[in-house]
Amino acid sequence: MSSVAQPKTYPVYDPVHLIGVVKKQDEQEFVVECDGHEWVCRRAASCLLQPQVDDTVLISGPERARVYLIAVIEQAHQNESTVSVPGKLNISADSVNIHSAAAMQLRGGTALDINTVQLKLSAEKGQCVVNEMQYVGRELKTTVGMMRIIGKVYESIMDRLSFMSRTSFKLTEEVEHLRAGTIDYQAEQSARLHSKYTMVTAKDLVKVDGKQIHMG
Repeated sequence: MSSVAQPKTYPVYDPVHLIGVVKKQDEQEFVVECDGHEWVCRRAASCLLQPQVDDTVLISGPERARVYLIAVIEQAHQNESTVSVPGKLNISADSVNIHSAAAMQLRGGTALDINTVQLKLSAEKGQCVVNEMQYVGRELKTTVGMMRIIGKVYESIMDRLSFMSRTSFKLTEEVEHLRAGTIDYQAEQSARLHSKYTMVTAKDLVKVDGKQIHMG
């Protein structure tokens, strides 16, 4: 008894591979007109460039029911392009360079995180506008030619504060208070304290010492 192998049957397809113009976009589906006929298709995952109305695109598929928009051939408005993918986008490479001849913007709807071993910023001019800012670090070094700080309240809490300058000038319009356990002022040449009314008081002892003491 002999058996004869039956030939395999394959589905018959009528493949589609056309160039057309986007006429309408409805959520995830696009209406593309090709030679007077409209095709309803979805954008392929490999087509990262977001198609816009009046763009010339390439559609392809094995049959009419499975036609996808696979590429944007020519944009109707070439001054702006949008790369759009559903869900989360991850870009991975050994090295990534992003270059813009004009302006560049980074926007995060809820947050923007930058995590790296070393961060470098270089610019001719910079501007930072933040409503509330908190910096936490082990050490901060700043070298500038001129620094200006303008605000309503300035508070500094330190275990140790060192200030060195060639010339120091401070102007207080109203009242200045100083509270310390011990105060030590020393001048190499001269020291002057002047006001309309001057009071020097002590609880136990007031001492004035010098080679010459002039009163009056």
